[in-house]
Amino acid sequence: MTSKAKTWALVLAVCAGLWLVRNGSQDLTPPIPSAAEAFAAGPNAYTEAAADPLPPSDPVRLRIPGIGVDAPVTGLGLTRDGGLEVPPAEDGNLAGWFREGTAPGAAGTAITAGHVDNAEGPAVFYALGALRKGDRIEVEREDGRTAVFTVDAVEVYEAEAFPDEKVYGPSERAELRVITCGGGFSARTGYRGNVVAFGHLIGVRGGPGGA
Repeated sequence: MTSKAKTWALVLAVCAGLWLVRNGSQDLTPPIPSAAEAFAAGPNAYTEAAADPLPPSDPVRLRIPGIGVDAPVTGLGLTRDGGLEVPPAEDGNLAGWFREGTAPGAAGTAITAGHVDNAEGPAVFYALGALRKGDRIEVEREDGRTAVFTVDAVEVYEAEAFPDEKVYGPSERAELRVITCGGGFSARTGYRGNVVAFGHLIGVRGGPGGA
């Protein structure tokens, strides 16, 4: 197995536990993506060309204006059993980034995750399912640049049918995934799946070469 292949296998392994996070409340009903926002419904009529990838730089803040997200970003590592860590549940307005993977804006697939709710109510990605194709996701980075992504699709998956390669697979362009719990809720097992927003880099603000 090549070094690149080993890295890809590791990402699959550490992300496998992500959708098993269950800290939901029966009293909350997060929005579920409509069929019109799925890849199967066809491309976004306003799809924009991909921008050239940036050099790697850690993310510090994530904004999704369309659903009111403006959150600091913390790095996520691995748990003892090889699963992906999650942001502290008590901090509802905190997004996480898999720091051993691709940095948002760099070539490849960057993985970000956050809670849909916690004991106090809706959390950072509660409204992720309400995103639409063409919406913007902005990631402020340590290098002073802000990587601007457009949403290509928003889909929901049951845990047993989670498409690992589709979500986590490598890319030559700069892509982003934003993931939270979703797909229905069971009082016995919690959320039954995940909502995933797919995006690609379309521009850069600030810093060297930024607009």
